[in-house]
Amino acid sequence: MATPTDTSEPHIDLGATRARQGRYGRHVFWVLVISTLLAAIALFASWGWRSNDLAAVEPNNASQPQDAAAFQAPPPAPKANPAPTPPG
Repeated sequence: MATPTDTSEPHIDLGATRARQGRYGRHVFWVLVISTLLAAIALFASWGWRSNDLAAVEPNNASQPQDAAAFQAPPPAPKANPAPTPPG
């Protein structure tokens, strides 16, 4: 591989940190804007597609007779307190 011998261009000496840093340009801005908009569109599209399922908490809403019978049960018996044990 041949190296150019023309040294008419000025040599700019950069530090390692400066040489590694990238520049923000308009293309980065547009990539961020477009990707954010696409993510928002995908989110709202999926929400709109499944919104009816999200609104239904119970599929039958206790409309069946056997579901209604569960509400006619007697109250549960009170909890019995065990006898205290003497300190030991």
